[in-house]
Amino acid sequence: MPPARPTSILHRTPWQPPVAVAAEGLYIDLEDGRRLIDGIGGAAVTCVGTSHPKVIQAIKDQLDSLTYVYNMQLSSEPAEELARFLVDASDGAFELVAFASGGSEAMEAVIKLARQASLDPITYYVEINQPQRRNFIARQLSFHGNTLSTLSLAFHPARRAPYVDILDTDHFHHVSPAYAKRFQRHDETEAQYVERLRQELEDKFLELGPDTVIGFVAETVVGATTGVVGAPRGYFAAMKSVCHKYGALFILDEVMSGMGRMGSLHAWQSVGDGAAPDLQAVAKGLGGGYASIGAVLMSPKVSHGIQGGSGLLKHGHTYQAHPLACVASLAVQKIIVEESLLPRVVENGELLSKLLHEGLLSDQALAKPFCFDIRGRGAFWGIEFDFDAPEGAKVIFKGQTFAMLVQARCLENGLVVMGMNGGANVEGTKGDHLMLGPAYNATPEEIRQIATLFVRSVEEVLRESGARSPTIL
Repeated sequence: MPPARPTSILHRTPWQPPVAVAAEGLYIDLEDGRRLIDGIGGAAVTCVGTSHPKVIQAIKDQLDSLTYVYNMQLSSEPAEELARFLVDASDGAFELVAFASGGSEAMEAVIKLARQASLDPITYYVEINQPQRRNFIARQLSFHGNTLSTLSLAFHPARRAPYVDILDTDHFHHVSPAYAKRFQRHDETEAQYVERLRQELEDKFLELGPDTVIGFVAETVVGATTGVVGAPRGYFAAMKSVCHKYGALFILDEVMSGMGRMGSLHAWQSVGDGAAPDLQAVAKGLGGGYASIGAVLMSPKVSHGIQGGSGLLKHGHTYQAHPLACVASLAVQKIIVEESLLPRVVENGELLSKLLHEGLLSDQALAKPFCFDIRGRGAFWGIEFDFDAPEGAKVIFKGQTFAMLVQARCLENGLVVMGMNGGANVEGTKGDHLMLGPAYNATPEEIRQIATLFVRSVEEVLRESGARSPTIL
């Protein structure tokens, strides 16, 4: 790669990232003249591509009329209309919306709202003097944001590591992940595995005191931590039953997997047993990268509880419900509907799955001995690699992790992907996975280009690290 230019930015990576200067659709142009195809939508954000003319026009029109109002003084038509859209599109699952400026903020708001409200349609934990409702239960190998409270709620070992001594371990508790391929026992059926996890959650309620638990929180599809891992069938229905048995909230984090990425507006509709949550966070696919926005969606039970109590959100931020962010997000959501993108998401997912399986798991594939799993749906895919088998001992990465080597090689080859480590055990010390999440309106040709570049990059890294073809192992 060309040498990086001087920067005054404290970047999030140990290397200085290349500078992008323009983008259109799935393609990003760099200042050094290279063109990349974005195979992951940034961080599973971009859903209608970049520079979509309808979104650009909506933002321009809003700039000419109203750029900002403070949400504790005034509302705006874009915010009101976006909230109406989200409620109307939910088929009765949600009744109120609270906006935020991103996914971490949305999950922070979820924590506060859950503390504020109960399932009782006319009462509050705090307002009816029930301060014993103070505990949250989440899962190991999860991620819910980068604030201190969301890091406490989640269990992403690498991201928690620098802050372990100041995280809240008194009010945030964890149960096992729902990751069948890694943690289901050999002698268990899927139903037995789900029952074991259900019992573990109920035991945690009983350990903490059932009337002290505010809610159980889970990603409908786990994103970066384990690499697009969905739960076994019946899992979310079982978890919801435990929550409601003890008067706690059933809460879903769809910051990464929601707003169409799985081929349905909400991931729980297609891969979550249809178990509608009491509270849900969304973000990335809401604004599609055109603006920084997140939202909390509230069920009728929660909204009735709030409206029957204080009637207001006891939380907020300066740029919450920003008119420009809301108008951009509304334009994105209208495009998804008007261009019938959800069926295309499903079709593209089927094509991408086929190409990845052919390239990585066919008998002739160099990656076959090391490709542990290819999983996903729609526009959200995880590819996990495992080097614990005897063949893996012959592959040497010289102090680097395979996922990060492939991510870097993909970038050299003109493809943007996301590589992560540590999803293969609860300690976060094993495992390599990469994620793909193209825009919903990607063409079949673009899907093929993404798959071709990805497989090529994987093979190049393997070959340079000592891997040999399965036919001559």
